[in-house]
Amino acid sequence: MQIIQAVIRDIESGRLTSGSYLPSSRELAVSLGINRKTVVLAYEDLIAQGWLSSAGTRGTMVSTALPDPGPSPAPESPGEAARAEYRFISGPEHPLAVPEGPGLKLDEGAPDGRLFPVELLSRAYRAAAQRLVRSNGLQYRDPRGAPVLRESVAEMLKSQRGLPVTAENICITRGSQNSIFLAASLLIRPGDAVIVEELTYEPAVAAFAARGAKIVPVGLDRDGICLEDVELACRRNRVAAVFVTPHHQFPTTVALRPERRLRLLDLARQFGFAVIEDDYDHEFHFASQPLLPMAAYAPGRVIYAGSLSKLLLPALRIGYIAAPVEVIEALAHVVSLVDGMGNTLTETAAAELIESGELSRHARKVRQIYAQRRTTFAAALDATLGDRVSYEMPPGGLAFWLRFASEDMLDRIEAGAAAAGLRFAPSRSFMTRDSAPRGLRIGFASLDQHEARGALEVLRSVAG
Repeated sequence: MQIIQAVIRDIESGRLTSGSYLPSSRELAVSLGINRKTVVLAYEDLIAQGWLSSAGTRGTMVSTALPDPGPSPAPESPGEAARAEYRFISGPEHPLAVPEGPGLKLDEGAPDGRLFPVELLSRAYRAAAQRLVRSNGLQYRDPRGAPVLRESVAEMLKSQRGLPVTAENICITRGSQNSIFLAASLLIRPGDAVIVEELTYEPAVAAFAARGAKIVPVGLDRDGICLEDVELACRRNRVAAVFVTPHHQFPTTVALRPERRLRLLDLARQFGFAVIEDDYDHEFHFASQPLLPMAAYAPGRVIYAGSLSKLLLPALRIGYIAAPVEVIEALAHVVSLVDGMGNTLTETAAAELIESGELSRHARKVRQIYAQRRTTFAAALDATLGDRVSYEMPPGGLAFWLRFASEDMLDRIEAGAAAAGLRFAPSRSFMTRDSAPRGLRIGFASLDQHEARGALEVLRSVAG
């Protein structure tokens, strides 16, 4: 991980330029005093992610597809705190709520809460309560969140995702949506523009609009957000932020390629906007190692929003924001106005699960289950809907993006699903402009094999 992070930082800062060769794995291993296999694995990961490319017998080089680096260097070391390079303001707003409804809910990528052992949760709450009573920790406290959880989250982000953070860079939130709302409260003044992809997460758009933002949709393709559209939008508008879900794009599941990530950060420096990176399901990647978050190599440009809901339970409502210290302090002020102090008992129980290793063990278990469900869901799609639907097997995440043979068929599905006992997010809820392609995002993780097959057969019956 240290080798991977160092190479990415050197590429981003311009020390390693496009087309330049790296030392051989043997040379670098000798230089660092480590096993050669460690270097080989790091190079293979960087090649798979698109940062490096193999030149055969000539060696390993920086990918020629990457753009020239921007003028701002990355932090000198992982522990160096970044300073925000964008304007931010604060102001209270009310959170959004989504009501329940009748019928079977086909979610957009939720975990299966039945898989989390209730006895683990009970023990964690009991241990947390005892711990807090001993330390007199059940009083009013820091609105940034329970210190023990902030420390656990910071260590997780630093060791597993490469973010140069400490507990001072973390604010615990009530989930991803709350994180997005808090970020919007800091960044957006009425009339500011927020750039979003033409297909995106509707509650985020609603949060930005609630701040008085002008929503500016841009194009999206199989490699992620279209940067030419972003640059044009920046030249025409006063852009405060760009909202992206680069790990598994919501709703289409595509990954934002490294060269586009770097170009987006270049545009952020050029036009002075913040990147809101929503990494809502980083833990679930089945095809290869996940790309490092953009916040790992541009922490001063990115407000990073994450969640423990997919690993724990959505009902626990635990999310977090990683950002420069001064941004976290401003967030704490907003939290104190709209939330007060969060939920110390639940946050401490979550920290107990992390510290004990139970969360990691649970993650490994459910990752295997969800990988199998992904495969069986694809087989069920083929068997029930056949050539009526097209999709690409998602490399990660907990949902499929389905495109249908015709818009008329999709209209019939959406018109008849409720009467047939199915509920799902309508295709237009993902669209930020009428010209965006229509489709359905259907989660596979929360359904067992029989539930998934039954739901898909209902979809087939109403498709006509």
